[in-house]
This record gives sequence, C-alpha cells and structure tokens, in this order.
Amino acid sequence: MSDEAIEYDASHIQVLTGLEAVRKRPGMYIGSTGERGLHHMLFEVADRAVNEALTGRAGSVGVTLTADGGVRVADDGPGIPFGAAEDADGPGLEAMLTELSAGAGPRDRHSAMVAHFVGEPAVTNALSSSLTAEVRREGVRWVQEYARGVAVTRPTAVGPATGSGTTITFRPDATLFGTVECSFAVLAERFRELAFLNRGLDISLTDERPPGGPQTARFRFLGGVRDFVVSLRARPGTPVHTDVIGFEQEDPRMAGTMEVALRWCGSREERVRSFANSMATPYGGTHEAGLRDGVAAALDAYARARGLLTAADPGLGADRIGEGLTAIVSVKLDHPEFVGATRGVLGNGPVRTCVEEAVREHLGAWLEQNPEQAVDVITEILRADALD
Repeated sequence: MSDEAIEYDASHIQVLTGLEAVRKRPGMYIGSTGERGLHHMLFEVADRAVNEALTGRAGSVGVTLTADGGVRVADDGPGIPFGAAEDADGPGLEAMLTELSAGAGPRDRHSAMVAHFVGEPAVTNALSSSLTAEVRREGVRWVQEYARGVAVTRPTAVGPATGSGTTITFRPDATLFGTVECSFAVLAERFRELAFLNRGLDISLTDERPPGGPQTARFRFLGGVRDFVVSLRARPGTPVHTDVIGFEQEDPRMAGTMEVALRWCGSREERVRSFANSMATPYGGTHEAGLRDGVAAALDAYARARGLLTAADPGLGADRIGEGLTAIVSVKLDHPEFVGATRGVLGNGPVRTCVEEAVREHLGAWLEQNPEQAVDVITEILRADALD
C-alpha cells in the first residue's frame, strides 16, 4: 500500500453539527428508517405531550394520522412559548425543535419514557420535510413553520386562541424513510400500554386516512396495571382464581415506586411483562427477577405451611411458578439504569430486593386470606410441573 493511499490527516475528518448529524445518520437517533423508526419519530414528539399530562399541566393528549400523510400531536396544556419565559418550565419550543438535548427533560419517576431513544422533538423536526408548531397561550395563537429542521418563518401571532395548548404537525421526509405510513395498530397498542401504566392518562389516536372515514381509539384506565393484567388473560384458559392480586408501593431504597398485578390462568402459557418508567423491558432485569423471587418465596412458604409440600419435596423456585402466570411489574425510578443501549434490561440493583420483599408480603397476605383459591393456584402449578 502506497504512502498516498494511507495518508490521513485532519482534512479527512467530517464534522457534522446540530441537526445535520441527525439527517445524515437517522438510525442513530430513531433506530431505523423503516416503520419502527417512523413510529419512534412520532414518539419523540408524543413524549413531551404525555409528560405534560402526567404532571397535571394538561388534561389529555391527541395524536392524529392526517389524510395527507402527516402526523399531528396535540395537548391542552398551558402552551409552551417559542422563546424562553419566566414561567416556562424548561426551554422554549423553538429551542426544543432545533437543539439536541433541549427537549430531553428530567427522567425521574414522575415522567414516562415514551420513546426508546431520547425524547427529542428536534430529531423529529430534522427528519421531517415540513413541521408546523402551534402554541395557544394567553389568548393568542402563535405559529411557526420549519423545513427539514430549519425555521422558515418567525413565530407569528395569527389570531386569538380558543383554550390553550401545544400542537406539532409534521410530515416525515420521504427521501429518508423506506415508508412514511404509520401503523394505526402499532401506535394504538403503545398508547394503550401507556394508559394502563399511568392511571388516569387520557390519550386518543385518530386515523383520518381510511377511505370509509376516520377511526378513533381513546385510552384511559383507572385500574392501572390491574386492568392491564385482565386484558392479558391467557388464551385459552379461564382464571384459576377470580381475584387480580395487585398493589402499588413506594420504596426509598430504590428511589422509586412499584406497581404489580398478577393472577394465574388455566393455561400453561406464561405472560409476564415488565416496565421501567413506562418503557417495556422485553429482556427483564432486576424488577422482573424480584417479581419471580417474591412469587416463589410466598408460594413455597404457604405450600409448606399447609402441607402441600413436604420437607423432602423440592422448593417452588422462580423457575417453577410460571405455569399460567399472567403478571405485570412496573417500576418508576428517579434514576433508571439500563443494561445496553437498547434499554431492554433494567439494571438497578436495589430494585430486585425491594420488589421481591413487597411481592412476597402482598402475595403471602392474599394466600392467607383466600385459602381455597391459594390451594387451587398451588395445585395447578404442581400438576403442570408433574407433566413436564
């Protein structure tokens, strides 16, 4: 190889600044340029709106897939001013739409992580052929237009406002994505999930594209993860017990709260799902391990106390209690720690012990208070275990 071929100096380094980097490497910010990335692009904007609702600043969130191929995300909060304001909680909307990290607010137990990535509206702006930001605030309606992340107009007062709130409408850039068609079903499933995990959250999804007319789904669940467990009833199979065992508890040792719900169904299928700050953790982690440890400890202690297991029988370990189990464990932490960049595994060490102790206590109490159902659960687990 010649010296000329291997010559490398500062002139060969390409520096990408601001939103230019997002457009050059979109996969680094939203995961892909396929349908999954397209949905994450929407979630980057929905993240802010949902957290407005969770903090009580907004009453509801509405997401619309418009007939012309755009997406509109609206909330009825106080309206984020375009520039900085003394009463504004965080950066102005213009900064959030043009500066990376300006939109990523604090991620404590009081906020939901809607997007797997950073919750940056600026990323959505950069990857949109056009974006319109509208703010209804203090009786005035303000609008600003963007194209591929760059403002093409100044914030302009266009008339009086009815109510208050912030609306972001964007069109994904077709030159960057393999598809610009969002899936109503996929989005509905994620928003439904968010509503289960955040009791009282009011979020709607409307699709204006179908030729036969719009379809709308609204999600709001007052039962939290208990409702979630009911919705996950194993098929086929009826519940082994009628109750959904559930509780919500704060534990300062893990700097957060936990919400757990579970029951057993007459099926060999196990359906255990775990979440951290409203984000699915498909590969588990310390919260899911704590759930399994707590369930096993409570069942084993009860079975031995009632003579359903003898001293010679092996214990009901975490690997034996999954037959027919349907469960949700959701933790909300001030400082969530994930294993790997995809955030698929929760790594906070204290969470395992905290969840295990709480599950063992609450499930143990339910077993004592419901002896007939308790025997049914343990008998079903032992029967299924004997068939293996």
